[in-house]
Amino acid sequence: MPDVKMVSLTIEGRPVSVPDGMSILEAAKTAGVLIPHYCYHPGLPVAGVCRMCLVEVEKFPKLAPACATSVMEGQVVHVHSPKALEARKGVLEFLLINHPLDCPICDQAGECELQDYTFAEGRNDSRYREPKRFNPVEDFGGDVLYVQNRCILCTRCVRFMGDVAHEPVLNVSERGDRAFIGKAEGHDLTNPWAGNVIDLCPVGALLSKDFLNKARAWELDRAPTICTGCSQGCNAVAETRDNVPVRLKPRPNDAVNQYYMCEVGRETYREFARRDRADQPMVRMNGGLQVVDWDTALSASARVISGGRVVVVASPNLSNEALFLLDRLVARTNGQGIFRLERGAVVPLPGAPDLALREERAANAVGARQLGFTEVAQITDAIRAGDTLLVVGDSLDGMSADMLARAAQLVYVGTTVPTLAQAWAAVVLPVTNTWEEEGTFTNIRGRVQRFLQARTAPGVARPTWFVLGDLLGAMGDTGDYHLPSDVFAALASSRPAFAGLEYEALGLHGLPIIEQTLASAATVAGASV
Repeated sequence: MPDVKMVSLTIEGRPVSVPDGMSILEAAKTAGVLIPHYCYHPGLPVAGVCRMCLVEVEKFPKLAPACATSVMEGQVVHVHSPKALEARKGVLEFLLINHPLDCPICDQAGECELQDYTFAEGRNDSRYREPKRFNPVEDFGGDVLYVQNRCILCTRCVRFMGDVAHEPVLNVSERGDRAFIGKAEGHDLTNPWAGNVIDLCPVGALLSKDFLNKARAWELDRAPTICTGCSQGCNAVAETRDNVPVRLKPRPNDAVNQYYMCEVGRETYREFARRDRADQPMVRMNGGLQVVDWDTALSASARVISGGRVVVVASPNLSNEALFLLDRLVARTNGQGIFRLERGAVVPLPGAPDLALREERAANAVGARQLGFTEVAQITDAIRAGDTLLVVGDSLDGMSADMLARAAQLVYVGTTVPTLAQAWAAVVLPVTNTWEEEGTFTNIRGRVQRFLQARTAPGVARPTWFVLGDLLGAMGDTGDYHLPSDVFAALASSRPAFAGLEYEALGLHGLPIIEQTLASAATVAGASV
């Protein structure tokens, strides 16, 4: 790989050294200096239309747009000089001429760049005394509403649909003070990736119908997570209000999803907001499931499972830690580990390399295969007469009592209790979902990524890895797991594919498993897209 030429310059009195060709705006970030901007976004082509990122560069005849000006050797850049501040104050004044003062009712309030920069660098009052322009809200289709009054014409949405989604349905219609974002006739934003224009909008002009009026930004608790919509493993931010999931937004990771997320992934937050949760362990007694304490339920589960061969039906949305412990249980009982997988059409995002809604609609199918589980079309394909079924996270959709009649016993571990489990299960163990625990997934490219807890669990539900560790302990296993990092350490030390990985070293962007095991997994997963 050729050496990268580095350029040295000074930004706000701080010396920096960055690769040649980098913009002043990006170079300033390396110095810890944020240059205000609206139209610029690192995932979009440079437009230079908002004129908000004007900075003073010594020996330049006039102010320069930082987003469109490359660094040069020896440059001296002043971001907060009186001249630059006055220019940006003027830009803000023009942007606010027709912008309504409706921050109290705007969904973007609290995370709005117009608010932030106006507070930091704007005028104390307005010199504009004429009535503001008013236009009605427009439905752009899909999940998107367009509030023209708030639009500052940064064109991020136009460039995303044209240059990234390759579906140029948006444009800047009219000119001057009459300009607005228009749609191509007969088209709307029903593209599976169109929801990203909401995240890209720096103000409250593009809003989500689903999130509309649900919460204010300052009311939300946030945690980094991984989308479970498919095997792409998009990095995301889980947002809750009063412990209720309300939104899932993309989190930047150049190695996985850049800055984007599809609509299928965004909607998965609803699954984590279900109210029909299992929150108490139960054992079948006196003709029905009765609530018991955890020790009683675990002891009963161990007795049932120790009675013979166990078929473990695992969800491909379980963490690597849970799957590892399940595989140990399979080995103890001379059983078999299987999983079912929902599939769908592959939908790539053309302008983002290697980013797509994948065929496999689960977060950890690759991890399941790496840890010894086999994909099956039907659960009955693996059941022998007299087997014990341990179902963990699978909803038993499409199954009937007749299909399970071959099995002698059923132990169900899950976040909800399907009707079939209510009728057949000997024991029910309530566990947490992805938003309520932490652990790791392995995506389609073999990248192991962490997700963190975003909300508290209902009742006495426990993390899946914790329950399975206790279950193994009740069966005589000597493993001692107090944290997910303990389970991951055992996993990494015993499975060659994960060798050398450390839980903390994964950070929030993840690390790949070794390449020789990845090739076969990617082939199985249909990773050629």
